[in-house]
Amino acid sequence: MDPEAGRARFAVLPSALRARLGTVAVVAAAVVVVLGVLFAGHGQPGTVDRWLVPPTADSVRGPWRDVALVLDFLGEPVGSVLLVAGCVAVRLLRRRRRAAVLVVAGVGVTVGATTLLKQVVGRTIHGAGNLSYPSGHTAFLTTLAMMAALPAAGRPGVGRTAGTSLVLAAALAAGAAMGWAEVALGAHYPTDALGGWCTALAVTPATAWLVDRLADRTADAGGRLLR
Repeated sequence: MDPEAGRARFAVLPSALRARLGTVAVVAAAVVVVLGVLFAGHGQPGTVDRWLVPPTADSVRGPWRDVALVLDFLGEPVGSVLLVAGCVAVRLLRRRRRAAVLVVAGVGVTVGATTLLKQVVGRTIHGAGNLSYPSGHTAFLTTLAMMAALPAAGRPGVGRTAGTSLVLAAALAAGAAMGWAEVALGAHYPTDALGGWCTALAVTPATAWLVDRLADRTADAGGRLLR
C-alpha cells in the first residue's frame, strides 16, 4: 500500500474535514474563553441562565428525571469508564487501534481541559465547593459522539459538507442530551453546558490531528503504521 494512501485511510481526522473542523474548533475555543471571562468567580446564574431555566427545586420530575439520572451516570466515574471501555473494545475488535488511541486520548484531554478550566474560572453552583464551568459531563459525551462520527464522516464518497454536518450533528445531539440532563438535575447552569459543549468542539479535532501526526511521524521514523 502506498504510504500516503495508508495514512489517509487510517487517519482518525479525515483530511477533507481538517480545515472546517479546525475552524469550528477555533470559534468554539473563543466561546469557551468569553464565557469563562464573563462568569469567572460567579456563584449565581446569569441573565441567560435565568431566562432559559427559572430557578426551581427540581426542573424535571417523574420519568424524565430518571432519564436525566441515566444520562448523568454516563458521565460519572463508573459510567464513563464503562462507556470508554466499550468504545475502545469495539475499535480494537475492528482492528482500528489508532481510533482506540483517540478514544483514550480524546477523553483524557477533554476531562483534563474541563478540570483545569473549572479551577481557573472558579464559577460555582450550590456552594463554594461546587465548581461548575464548564460542564465536564457535557464535554465528555460530546467528545465521544464526535469520535464515533468521524469514521463515518471520512468514508469514501462522503463530501466535506456532509461529513462536517454528520460530526456536528452527533456533537449537538450528545451535547444537548447531556446538557439538558445536567441542567435538569441542577448540577449546572445552561451556560456551563454550552461551555462544556464548546470545549469538546475545540479539543476533539485538535486531539485527533495530534494522534494522526504522532502516528505518521512514528511510521516515518521506521515504525509500523498505526492503523
